[in-house]
Amino acid sequence: MPTRNEIFNEIATEKAAAQDTIRRKYLNELAQFTERDTIILSSAFSSRKLPDLPSFSVSITNEDIHGFMSAFNGLNGDKLDIILHSPGGSPEAAEQIVKYIRKKYNDVRAIIPQNAMSAATMIACSCDTILMGKHSAIGPIDPQITYPTESGHFTAPAQSILDEFEQAKEEIKKDPATAPIWIRRIDKYPIGFLKICDNTINLSKEIVANWLATWMLKEDPEKEKLSKEIADWLGDTNEHKTHGRPIDINEARAKGMIVEALEDNNELQDKVLSVFHAAIATHNFSECTKFVENHNGKGAYTVIKLG
Repeated sequence: MPTRNEIFNEIATEKAAAQDTIRRKYLNELAQFTERDTIILSSAFSSRKLPDLPSFSVSITNEDIHGFMSAFNGLNGDKLDIILHSPGGSPEAAEQIVKYIRKKYNDVRAIIPQNAMSAATMIACSCDTILMGKHSAIGPIDPQITYPTESGHFTAPAQSILDEFEQAKEEIKKDPATAPIWIRRIDKYPIGFLKICDNTINLSKEIVANWLATWMLKEDPEKEKLSKEIADWLGDTNEHKTHGRPIDINEARAKGMIVEALEDNNELQDKVLSVFHAAIATHNFSECTKFVENHNGKGAYTVIKLG
């Protein structure tokens, strides 16, 4: 297997268009080895350019459904590998993507070469199995809510907002003199905001629990109970503390998720990492911030010009 630096050097020494040729070469080699249709969703969220990138250009959005439509064009297999490298994004977009994938494929495996967080974790939970390395991570699915403040938009975990409201009720009950302070804070939330937080939390957990019971845990006699436990755990803000906290293969397995180790098959590991390194090189050597692509080189690409 070529190393990450060797792949980067291979691309850097060729013409700009060579990065697509090299990436697609490794992606096709992986599909030939597994004999499965193969798609990659890759984002530049871990790229050195991240501070300059708008969030929509690296996150999962409704626009990505068009990328999957393009990538599915011409694929006729009945098994799919989806390589995920993403910080997450919209749960609603993830739900639409999963519905589209599952209408076409009965056997789906998520391959996570490094990070598939938040909504990307949700997509992984809709698969029959997940393939992770020792260094790979999924993440919490607790929804993040963005709301306007006097100093600009602020994003916080939906559960933290609800917890703050409960804290306000408790403190006012103990000491009514604190009411004016809490009222000024709570008044900053839009009308219906707390209900939106509650609904969003429940939606994420319900979707993931349903997907786990339908596919990954379908053979488990206690699939409904276990699926709900996993979804509640993934969505527990107070346990994970931060939305970006990495969950490794051992933690996922311990909770009952079906996760295969990438290291169990050296040849498969080599081919997966070659694709991943070529994808990261694409982000580093071009203005492509996100792409969905199949093993035949068809897909959709988000390009943001900086500077």
